[in-house]
Amino acid sequence: MLISSLTPVASEPERARALADLFAADAGALDAGGHFPHDHIAALRRAGLLALTVPVRFGGAGRGLAVAAEVIREIGRGDPSTGLVLVMQYAQLATLHRGRWPAALVARVATGAAERGELVNALRVEPDLGTPLRGGLPATTARRGEGGWHLSGRKIYSTGSEGLSWGIVWARTDEETPRVGQFLVPFSAEGVRIERSWDTLGLRSSSSHDVIFEDVALPAEYAADLRRPEEWAGQGGDASAWIGLLIAALYTGVAEAGRDWIAGFLTARVPANLGKPLAELPRMQEALGAIEERIAVNRRLIGSAAAEVDAGHPPAASETGLIKHVATENAIAAVEGAVRLAGNHAIARRNPLERHLRDVLCGRIHSPQEDTALITAGRAVLGL
Repeated sequence: MLISSLTPVASEPERARALADLFAADAGALDAGGHFPHDHIAALRRAGLLALTVPVRFGGAGRGLAVAAEVIREIGRGDPSTGLVLVMQYAQLATLHRGRWPAALVARVATGAAERGELVNALRVEPDLGTPLRGGLPATTARRGEGGWHLSGRKIYSTGSEGLSWGIVWARTDEETPRVGQFLVPFSAEGVRIERSWDTLGLRSSSSHDVIFEDVALPAEYAADLRRPEEWAGQGGDASAWIGLLIAALYTGVAEAGRDWIAGFLTARVPANLGKPLAELPRMQEALGAIEERIAVNRRLIGSAAAEVDAGHPPAASETGLIKHVATENAIAAVEGAVRLAGNHAIARRNPLERHLRDVLCGRIHSPQEDTALITAGRAVLGL
């Protein structure tokens, strides 16, 4: 994949825009085969975009959420599976140094991303637990061993699994009074195994497979952040803003891809009984305007909230959840609007709009899901 046209002078969103155009060319083939986008990740590495949110002191670009959201929206327009891997990378690397991790561990992960383009993601969801946001203790267990810990368990929906260098694994200890928290796991460690289980409607090349940990030996210091379960209640406004707004930006990018395709279709389509392009019909112009309305609202919502985060005043987690929910529904409605305009052409596998529809529907699955976002907001209003 050629990126010779991407000069260091170009801004990160400009670099992302150029890459997105390239990624779009083979996103369909990757989707059809469910293949991890190794070439896309390599291109992002060469373009200096994998360490976008790594603090400058660790060798990264140190960019804030507003720039990161623009980059994610562009990459989501080209290949949302690649974009989802990048969402997780950016969110983790932007917030690690603000938590309770030992400084040496933060430096290890951050410099790995900056110097070698290493990928990292948090692995939290389990077959029985579901998402930890809904409560419960993980079945993945760390037991004390000679010189450290031994980790065993299974994580599902582990985005980017086939490209990860590090996993931040949510687990419980085997102590009499269990603690719960994050263990840093190198994916090169003995006992880490990927089970290629990801076979879904959309985001098929995101490599969100199961990861199995079989008695993985970890140094004592790799227990990055352990707390009593009750100490994990709620997620800070900053952390929830990063993941929520980047997810919103990702699916806004998918909606833009759908808009661009239908605009091209309406311009090129000249029915014999009409004698002119469909784009010249006011009814089509109005419908396309309704699609653009939803996208424009999303961009304003995400941009303003991201600016607040960068200014040190992140919205409450309940508000971020609402923005993620509204942006997701807007993106889905935008793509569905394009589908209605295209008719049978929209569901033909030879046209990318069919893939955009499958991909954008995945936005509803990411936490916080609709019920959680609305209940949290309602409880906040009620003071509960």
